[in-house]
Amino acid sequence: MGRYDGRNVVITGGSSGLGFAMASLLVDGGARVLITGRGQDALDSARERLGGNAVAVRSDAASLSDVAALADRVKSEFGTLDALFVNAGITDFVPFEAMTEEVYDDLFAVNAKGPYFTVQKLAPLLSSGSGVVLTTSIVNVLGVPSISAYAASKAALRSMVRGMARELLPRGIRVNAVSPGPIETGILAKTMPKEAAEQFKAQMTADVPMLRFGDPAEVARAAAFLAFDATYTTGAELAVDGGGSQL
Repeated sequence: MGRYDGRNVVITGGSSGLGFAMASLLVDGGARVLITGRGQDALDSARERLGGNAVAVRSDAASLSDVAALADRVKSEFGTLDALFVNAGITDFVPFEAMTEEVYDDLFAVNAKGPYFTVQKLAPLLSSGSGVVLTTSIVNVLGVPSISAYAASKAALRSMVRGMARELLPRGIRVNAVSPGPIETGILAKTMPKEAAEQFKAQMTADVPMLRFGDPAEVARAAAFLAFDATYTTGAELAVDGGGSQL
């Protein structure tokens, strides 16, 4: 028997990166997993790699109509949920002086508003004893150049974790956050010019006490612990960052 046999799980932003690592870990352990993403090609590829225990649904975390439709789909697919991983998010490297209203609004729409209403709409499907895990970031406690708005959106999410944890506690639902540091997801190569990405990665590596980037699987294991095993923990944020925010 698998560790997660019989568990029904939703992972937003599950078609790549950290979300896909979470989905892989849980599917391999026997869970039925529904992943979301904005790109159909990436979703189709992820579903194929995950196999028959995975369902892929195109859904934009910033669209409240998409979030409402997702809740309906989850109810029809699973009925009830044992865990919800709110992982969908975007990053944009823009210096403070160059930040635009459009980029700022996009960051907060996806990283803060989307997660808030995702939990609100899916909470009625969560069973007593279930866990919600939101993906924050160590930059919500650090001053890192060129990502001040992104950091602020993740700090807002960290605050929401506390409020949600308190409000959902009477229903027996725990709410926590996993806070990744530098993780090898390939996002730097997608969002920055090659030379800038290499320089940024070298600097970040040097700043981490463990002197390396983390692996997505390491974040996935921490998130799964919060969702299923940390039964006396709620409102907390677990840093998975090689000591970068702690030492």
